[in-house]
Amino acid sequence: MWYYSWIILPVMIFTARVADVSLGTLRIVFISKGRRLLAPLIGFIEIFIWIMVIQQVMQNMDNIYYALIYAAGFSCGTYVGVRMEEMLALGRVSVRIITPRDCTAFIEDLRAHGYGVTLLPGQGATGPMHIIYTMIDRKRFDDLVARLKKFDTKAFYSIEDVRVAREGFFTKRSNLLRTSRMFPRSKKK
Repeated sequence: MWYYSWIILPVMIFTARVADVSLGTLRIVFISKGRRLLAPLIGFIEIFIWIMVIQQVMQNMDNIYYALIYAAGFSCGTYVGVRMEEMLALGRVSVRIITPRDCTAFIEDLRAHGYGVTLLPGQGATGPMHIIYTMIDRKRFDDLVARLKKFDTKAFYSIEDVRVAREGFFTKRSNLLRTSRMFPRSKKK
């Protein structure tokens, strides 16, 4: 059964390694976002898969092919984990927008679409500026940037992850699956 040693087992090692490293990436994200229940559950599954895979690799240490497949699975799993995290778009971000343009209509548009907005006056190197501050769910970031580009294509903006925020105006949060890009809400007709 040469095909088991050279095809089936390497594919199993690679696939399992991609799965466990992807889960590890998500576990770290959940820890950083304060998801205390999901992180340990994912950690359990991750380490269980890892133990099964490493057992197969250690039993076949004389075959460099398995070590290469193991390493390739790790690399691919890192990429897949990062992509999964991007698709889930967990957490909130704070966004600061700086523009010299009159932003009254832009702020009204944002507020009409459920964004909480704070406007501050500022002074930049080229004169007076408007500083727009908002905190949003990450899944809404692309929408915000699209609105910003319609308003001012040269506006400066920066984003930061937010771990904890209290008080103020926030849109209602829903559960993990419904707030992700991976599982978007269906539009009601």
